[in-house]
Amino acid sequence: MDRLVRRPALSWDAPWPPGQWRWWETVEVVVNGRMMAKLSSLLNNTSPPSTGHSDSSGQPFQLFSERLLHPRCVKESIKDTCPQPQTSQTPNSTMAKTKELSKDTRNKIVDLHQAGKTESATRYQQLGVKKSTVGAIIRKWKTYKTTDNLPRSGAPRKISPRGVKMITRTVSKNPRTTRGDLVNDLQRAGTKVTKATISNTLRRQGLKSCSARRVPLLKPVHVQARLKFAREHLDDPEEDWENVIWSDETKIELFGKNSTCRVWRRNNAELYPKNTIPTVKHGGGNIMLWGCFSAKGPGRLIRVKERMNGAMYREILSENFLPSARALKMKRGWVFQHDNDPKHTARATKEWLRKKHFKVLEWPSQSPDLKPIENLWRELKVRVVQRQLTM
Repeated sequence: MDRLVRRPALSWDAPWPPGQWRWWETVEVVVNGRMMAKLSSLLNNTSPPSTGHSDSSGQPFQLFSERLLHPRCVKESIKDTCPQPQTSQTPNSTMAKTKELSKDTRNKIVDLHQAGKTESATRYQQLGVKKSTVGAIIRKWKTYKTTDNLPRSGAPRKISPRGVKMITRTVSKNPRTTRGDLVNDLQRAGTKVTKATISNTLRRQGLKSCSARRVPLLKPVHVQARLKFAREHLDDPEEDWENVIWSDETKIELFGKNSTCRVWRRNNAELYPKNTIPTVKHGGGNIMLWGCFSAKGPGRLIRVKERMNGAMYREILSENFLPSARALKMKRGWVFQHDNDPKHTARATKEWLRKKHFKVLEWPSQSPDLKPIENLWRELKVRVVQRQLTM
């Protein structure tokens, strides 16, 4: 045994009543420079003495004032003012990762340095930054004229800059190029990569794989009609659009997929009822609906049980559209909108609308994306799918 070290110490034990102190005398057994054991004995259980005490080396240390009797303050103060017992670190012990300083703190350190403050100045201590950290930040600023994080080294890119330009140019010309095609192109050029590497590389270039949107097939005459419609109504005030009643028909699948549905499941559980979507053969399990709405709210929603023709359409307008317009309390001069379906543009339908003094909004063909009622149908179909999943 080399020596025995007697060391008095203060400690706080949470189960003890608040405001009481525990005065310990600690004896450390040191063999060949290593602490092999530590023996402690409780001397008293009183409030802290008002006079100073000395540690094993004879150096006095300051006890705590009365304002620091809160357990949280005591715990933090003991670390700073009382001598702590030495602890041995095992080879497997690791240091906790320090938090990176914010950019504002780094800029304040540089400002203090430019103001002539040394690295040991009190102003740096007020920021809660170590002297070594201050020196590192100042050296970095002197060398690179910045406090920002510099690019860090890592594994070299599998695809060279020239290869990145090649695959970017390929997908720009043909967005439907698959990742497998790009892997084969690079392999023929002497670079072997995976599909995941292709995705990561294109994502860094601002490109990501998405589902292609389904849009109406537009011919040149359709494009010109849509452009004419947009120019004619470009400056229409919002009040005019609030005075329009929008109408349309739609088909809802009761057994099918109205929207993308993804499930979380385990392997070999794809056929569990909760992981499947029921379907019906020969197009069954769907209903046809007609509806209308305006900025003031929805109108009537009617189920079409048979194949709709011009006569049935006029009957729906007579029995359901006119009551909807009255219930919505539309302003004088309201406008009716429907698309260019053959039963809508039939001569008998146009004559019926003229006799009823309907003001019909002229509508360009192949333009379902311009109708706000399509958003209403979308919401209805999503609600139907959600209801199926909870049944």
